[in-house]
Amino acid sequence: MSAKGTTSSDGFTAEERAAMKQRAAELRAEGKKGAKQADGLEQALESLAKMSPDDRALGERVHVTVMETAPELSPKTWYGMPAYANADGKVVVFFQDSGKFKYRYSTLGFQDVANLDDGDLWPVSYALQAWTPEVEKRVIELVRAAVS
Repeated sequence: MSAKGTTSSDGFTAEERAAMKQRAAELRAEGKKGAKQADGLEQALESLAKMSPDDRALGERVHVTVMETAPELSPKTWYGMPAYANADGKVVVFFQDSGKFKYRYSTLGFQDVANLDDGDLWPVSYALQAWTPEVEKRVIELVRAAVS
């Protein structure tokens, strides 16, 4: 790749570049020994604390629901967002706040290791604007299916 190609950043916003830098720092930190799960929980909670009040409220409900529904998942951050990984360290589910990339809604997302397959087409990302009993019920169903 030419020097010109390596310095171009026209395709990414400042927020996207910051998220990539955060992910690089997370990968470096994962190489350290010690209380990885405790560090992951602390990082996830810190990422929630930095969110706007509305996003934080949604993210905290997602956090509690995922931890109660699938205690086998370990909290961590992924691109600076709260995420929940399986025993192999692979992210199953994550929460992206609306402020992360200035979207009009927060997102509950699932990675490829989530067992949500349904034929040849299925959703892996959900817009999340409010926490209601119906939303909580659906999130519980999705998380249960994802880890089944």
